[in-house]
Amino acid sequence: MTIWPWASWTQRHQIVLYLVAIVFGAGIGFQVPDVRSSLEASINPFLGLLLYATFLSLPLTKLLESFRDLRFMAALGFVNFVLVPAVVFILTRFIAHDQALLYGVLLVLLAPCIDYVIVFAGLAGGDAARLLAATPLLLLLQVLLVPAYMFLIAGSETLALIDPKPFARALLGLIVVPFIAAFLTQVLMKRFSLAVRIGSWADYLMVPLMMGTLLSVVGSQIHAVASQFQNLATAIAIFVVFVAVMAVIATVVGKLFHLETAPMRAVTFSGVTRNSLVVLPLALALPPELSLASTVVVSQTLVELVAMLVLIQLVPRFVSAKNGINDQHGLA
Repeated sequence: MTIWPWASWTQRHQIVLYLVAIVFGAGIGFQVPDVRSSLEASINPFLGLLLYATFLSLPLTKLLESFRDLRFMAALGFVNFVLVPAVVFILTRFIAHDQALLYGVLLVLLAPCIDYVIVFAGLAGGDAARLLAATPLLLLLQVLLVPAYMFLIAGSETLALIDPKPFARALLGLIVVPFIAAFLTQVLMKRFSLAVRIGSWADYLMVPLMMGTLLSVVGSQIHAVASQFQNLATAIAIFVVFVAVMAVIATVVGKLFHLETAPMRAVTFSGVTRNSLVVLPLALALPPELSLASTVVVSQTLVELVAMLVLIQLVPRFVSAKNGINDQHGLA
């Protein structure tokens, strides 16, 4: 099954469009300050619609089969909750003296992405259905383990600063509601022609919705990052190194677990992408003396968005059929 009909023949065009959205968003963010709050308010609606379209394009009836893939789930868990914390611990030794930077970096890097990773992995030929099936497990484990890892790395004071409510709100608004809507649409597609048309249009709206998401994130946050760039430089460098290191490590883990090509690509993207849009409310809720932490989280989002556009080109080249097991047993 080709999840996105555009992907096979216009992937380069998609990347150009995404870059245009990022550049246009940056221009708006710098030149039209009055719209920043409106753009920030549009992030979750765009992301929710994007995920609805993504879920609608996936074989949802096969999700249980995906969840039973214990080897894939084990690889995903090992990458995100064993190797990532080890890498993050090493990288944050350079900022351990700065609490605001440290909290921001820990919050965003310790939490694996549960939303647009599905989209980007799918664009690179990764197994989006298995990633979708893994979402509840990834969310549960990060709610349980992120506070524990922050306690181990930054100290006991961090536990009092973490509120799990934003995670629950993100799960409901960005995962559960779009998933249920997509599932109901797929059921109705078997009986009503209107639902079939909705399903067809969802595929073709994927690129515009991704562009809207990128524009709203960049446009609403670029000014805050630029104004604090000197203070954020070290954190930004850490984020760039993290992408490079985890892309390699996650791919190696996929090979060690003998994953097929598409699941291996999915593990690679999961190891790199972080839950920035979900942890941002956590960072915003920190005390005033740690206010820089929220800007740190935003800067990671901007670094990651650019990295995703690079990785959807590189990962298919380096994680190809000759690297993994043939995909004959993968999901259609």
